[in-house]
Amino acid sequence: MVRVLKLELKGITKRFGSLLANDHIDVVVEPGQIHCLLGENGAGKSTLMNVLYGLYEPTDGEILIDGKPVTFRGPGDAMAAGIGMVHQHFMLVPVFTVAENVALGAEATKAGGFLNLDDTRRKIKEISDRYGFDVDPDALVEDLPVGVQQRVEIIKALVRDAKVLILDEPTAVLTPQDTDELLDIMRQLKSGGTSIVFISHKLREVKAVSDTITVIRRGKVVGTAAPGASTTELASMMVGRSVSLTLDKEPARPQETTFEVKDLTVIAPSGQHVVDGISFDIARGEILAVAGVQGNGQTELTEAILGLQERVHGSILLDGKELLGRSVKEVLQAGVGFVPEDRKVDGLIGTFSIAENLVLDLYDQSPFAKGIGMSPAKVLENATSRIGEFDIRTPSGSLAAGTLSGGNQQKVVMARELSRPLRLFIASQPTRGVDVGSIEFLHRRIVAERDNGTPVMIVSTELDEVMELADRIAVLYKGKLVGIVPAGTSRDVLGLMMAGLSPDDAAHADRAHHDGSLDDGPSPEPSTSRAEGGDHD
Repeated sequence: MVRVLKLELKGITKRFGSLLANDHIDVVVEPGQIHCLLGENGAGKSTLMNVLYGLYEPTDGEILIDGKPVTFRGPGDAMAAGIGMVHQHFMLVPVFTVAENVALGAEATKAGGFLNLDDTRRKIKEISDRYGFDVDPDALVEDLPVGVQQRVEIIKALVRDAKVLILDEPTAVLTPQDTDELLDIMRQLKSGGTSIVFISHKLREVKAVSDTITVIRRGKVVGTAAPGASTTELASMMVGRSVSLTLDKEPARPQETTFEVKDLTVIAPSGQHVVDGISFDIARGEILAVAGVQGNGQTELTEAILGLQERVHGSILLDGKELLGRSVKEVLQAGVGFVPEDRKVDGLIGTFSIAENLVLDLYDQSPFAKGIGMSPAKVLENATSRIGEFDIRTPSGSLAAGTLSGGNQQKVVMARELSRPLRLFIASQPTRGVDVGSIEFLHRRIVAERDNGTPVMIVSTELDEVMELADRIAVLYKGKLVGIVPAGTSRDVLGLMMAGLSPDDAAHADRAHHDGSLDDGPSPEPSTSRAEGGDHD
């Protein structure tokens, strides 16, 4: 009979100096259970799991396995006790084979000290056959799709006889199809007796696969729920107040096209074409959302538009004028508002006050500039106005921006960029690490800018966000534009496009999947016209 474990966390507390990341957390994971830890980014979920996996030592509290207290001095102790972890960012060596990665840290050798991978290959094949992983032990990891790399991480844990498997935000880098396959794998692991701790902030996935849900907010357990709980209930528990999960927006009313990208190519220092000859346009009064798994050229595309990339070819036209070759300051002065994907690195200066951050684009212009210096009174007056308008939760604009929560920091960046007349608005990962309540507010502001007649470009790896905001959807894969489809395009078709299929092939494959057989007839091409693609239910 397969040995199963009961895992208990009692009063787990973890402090980092004055920061209380985990505050007396109690969680019980029953044998053969999928237990979800649900909470926004920064709620303390990953810290708690790093304590469980031996990466952090708890400040207080204890871990019990089958009722007995255990102490983990490192991941090796956790693995020896039957606990495995798949991190959000995979811990794989790209130039090693699957077998070499799985054996790493527990290498067996032949006579003469040579590495013996035969036993590892056999175990990989056994696990792969049992769960339908379809993983070749001799394949190089760098040649594998992201979804298969994640299976390699799971195999690593199972080879080490993990009875409790921690999955930390496991769907963050997956297409919708890969996500569905992972959820199926989780169900199979559960049926085989493996307990799973599933860390996520995605309500759809949590409800689909969990047996029980523990909600963490600001380092504390605020309640538990069954998977039958509504998304509204779960969201309210995460945030601490009622929120709306649907965006009420009118159909777009596109005007003239004022932003055009033509044959744009961005070349990395390695010589790779990270953006490869893409062309698209955006009209005034519409939102074009750029979708794709992270790392397919989205970052380089937005940086090229802003003037942050050096090796760029093609054309970027705004109001008929070329932006390519201009400095960042000149691009901003041309009327481009830009919300970067990493607010802490590129969007804010954490040690500067909120008021100062709100004028980073305009500090040297009237009314904020006075001679060769700034006008503190005008800067603070502007901050007071923007804090109220954008619902930035702070007692004063004089506080350092770095002291704000993630959602309020994002509101500062958004407020700064939307507080001047714009000819183009670009927001990359606009709600990453933002609580549900702030997402609701930020989405409304983005739509308001569209309705103000501005061309808007959103870049997001969150497919729900793309489908919520977009009037048209452009999909990138390995730096190429797979296609542009209307907002009503199904999640499944978009997922297939994110894996590299053309709109025609994705629509055909999706229809064949649902019909159960291939259709010999031609696949209707998804419309890219604004007239057909503008409505959004």
